[in-house]
Amino acid sequence: MELAFSIPLLIVLLLVVVEAGRICLVAVALSGAARAGVQYGAQNLTTVSDIAGMQNAAKADAPNLAAMVATGSYYCQCSDGSASTCLSTDCSSTHRLMYVKVATSATYSPIVNWPGVPTTTTLTSQAIMRVSQ
Repeated sequence: MELAFSIPLLIVLLLVVVEAGRICLVAVALSGAARAGVQYGAQNLTTVSDIAGMQNAAKADAPNLAAMVATGSYYCQCSDGSASTCLSTDCSSTHRLMYVKVATSATYSPIVNWPGVPTTTTLTSQAIMRVSQ
């Protein structure tokens, strides 16, 4: 009798653990993909403006996330912390630092639709890295 009552509870606990593992796996894959994208873009001053290359590197790092969206960008900042427009003349008293940023997102759908829990969740991640100059 005790077994008949505890089996459904154990099955629910098992499904919760599986869902938690799957969502963590997707989150880690998104984080790694964003990191791969910025590593590509931060190589040198040529790859910093290759937005498509950053996005492709991110997507190649997470081939199992077919619906993943990667967005690459770059921006500049003067070494004293002031804003820069990425022109060579706007950081006159300091030097210009360039950064690349890749944001990734994917929609996660659980195996089991739980009452009160959304049927899909959008997970996001981003990575920022200074360009090697």
